[in-house]
Amino acid sequence: MAESASADSVTGVRAADSGRGPHQLPSGRHGLQRSFVAANQRERILSAVAKAVAALGYAETSVEAIIERAGVSRRTFYDHFKNKEDAFLAAYDAAIHQQVKYVRLAYLKQSTARERLRAGIGAYLEFLANEPEFARMCIVEALAAGPRALARRSAAVRMFTEIIEDNIHELDPDCQIAELAAETIVGGIHEVVFSRILADRTDELPGLVDDLLTTILMLDRSNHRRSRRG
Repeated sequence: MAESASADSVTGVRAADSGRGPHQLPSGRHGLQRSFVAANQRERILSAVAKAVAALGYAETSVEAIIERAGVSRRTFYDHFKNKEDAFLAAYDAAIHQQVKYVRLAYLKQSTARERLRAGIGAYLEFLANEPEFARMCIVEALAAGPRALARRSAAVRMFTEIIEDNIHELDPDCQIAELAAETIVGGIHEVVFSRILADRTDELPGLVDDLLTTILMLDRSNHRRSRRG
């Protein structure tokens, strides 16, 4: 399919004259650096992946659905990504990177294990509530996106498990099953999040922080009692 050479370049023309969306760069000759244009295009594609996958599901999402939402040409899409899976994995990685950054920022501001757990869980749930399309993409649709997506999901779960495990050791230095307890806690939180996202109730997640923290602390005490009896 032939396409204009200026399909995704930048000009100084008015947005009202171009008929393009506010997220899109104007077409035509430009004075901006090519790296800026490419970064803008890539960001729009990643956002469009989340929008398309959240609306259609991974299996039904096509490259056409992505480029329509991104406002880029097919040629531009393939300049950045090999295929739909490649774009999905990049969008997943970008979302997890931002999520981890957001959680760590909240987490590191606190001084005690209990405060860090609450702040970290709160930031995690708030991020998902504020980014419902990325939340559905990462939590729900990643399960349908193939083995590479599942491997990334497992790595993200391990990362959060390690954070919980470190805090369990601080709450109870004698706990002998901190790793198992952390896996159980993260798995439980994931199921709570998964069910809310699947039911389009993502906005409820921030309100669950204190109940989840209480459950975590109760589970930790229960596991610790069993480890002592063992």
